[in-house]
Amino acid sequence: MPRKLIDAKPITTAEARKILEKASEDELGEFQRRTRDYTIKFSKIQPGKAEKLLRDLSEKHQLDRKDAIQIANCIPSSIEEIRTVLSVKGRVFTTEQLQDILKTLAPYRAP
Repeated sequence: MPRKLIDAKPITTAEARKILEKASEDELGEFQRRTRDYTIKFSKIQPGKAEKLLRDLSEKHQLDRKDAIQIANCIPSSIEEIRTVLSVKGRVFTTEQLQDILKTLAPYRAP
């Protein structure tokens, strides 16, 4: 039965993992199974924490959702890594702002 698109919004790898893990193996096509396997292997944060991190990055650091998602997906551990993620936008961040983002990320990093 064809599915109808109800809503579309960018989500983190962790959120995609949660959605795909709810589906049974029979419900998933080859592409969805590969995507699920990818999300299991590469998600670096739990889905519930991912949404909270997105809110923190958006509210505290005025990042748009897509930039916050990129940061949540890779959980950078240095200022240089954050600069790499954010450099595409052309917005300039001070070293202090980037250090604040690192402080926000610290509790979400896996031990």
